[in-house]
Amino acid sequence: MKIGFIGLGLMGRPMAAHLIDAGHELFVNRVKPVSEFLVEKGATACDTPKAVAEAAEIIITIVPDTPDVDAVLFGENGVADGLSEGKMVIDMSSISPVETKAFAEKIAAKGCGYLDAPVSGGEVGAKNAALTIMVGGSDADFARGKPLFEVMGKTITHVGPVGDGQTAKVANQIIVGLTIQAVAEGLLFAKKAGADPAKVREALMGGFAGSTIMKVHGERMIERTFDPGFRIRLHRKDMALAVNAARDIGLALPNAAATEQLMNAAIARGDGDKDHSALIRTLEALAGL
Repeated sequence: MKIGFIGLGLMGRPMAAHLIDAGHELFVNRVKPVSEFLVEKGATACDTPKAVAEAAEIIITIVPDTPDVDAVLFGENGVADGLSEGKMVIDMSSISPVETKAFAEKIAAKGCGYLDAPVSGGEVGAKNAALTIMVGGSDADFARGKPLFEVMGKTITHVGPVGDGQTAKVANQIIVGLTIQAVAEGLLFAKKAGADPAKVREALMGGFAGSTIMKVHGERMIERTFDPGFRIRLHRKDMALAVNAARDIGLALPNAAATEQLMNAAIARGDGDKDHSALIRTLEALAGL
């Protein structure tokens, strides 16, 4: 198919590359030196999101935040200006479920389909085409988009109507954020108490405390390898989505709120662009280490 792909960041670049490798014709926007290899692989560079939408049947976006999706879709020379009836937009960003529904209504008014399909799995999952993809939208639109999802991900779930994919992603980010904080606190406790945190982690991996986060992020905390798979700054954005949405529906999420504040502190300390496993650095600072 002719696919538009907007958002050639840490996640987007390998996702776009998989689509090219699968034989799809890609049209991309804002090509920088780090993403020039996609053009060398056969992608066509377009000057504007509008031009991408004019050339493609399905337009995929994966950008940092809700205002970024709004700008790409509905800003000057945005995707919406280049749409014609029968095309489809797939937003794979992690953004507000409420705004997602509003965006979908505007796209539907042009006679086009819309799926919200945020992802989990980080840069490693994107590179290995092993992402978890949570999809909101109609059955027909999901069936149309599924072959593309299968190129980029491993676990693909049609959660429900538009907005439900984003709701699932917010839930995912709550659980991941709180678990990273729990692993960091556990390993910090071990260190402060005089035990070897690497040995403690090894012991815990065999019990109920064992998890993917204990395995992957726990190792990063011990090895001090904080190059971003997923930046604290972006995870804080997702935690803010959770806390704000909870307030709107009258729900208390005390631990999500506390983790958001810890991430705020990490950003204030200059760690915003480090991997979210670097939250342990802020906890260490609180402990005087």
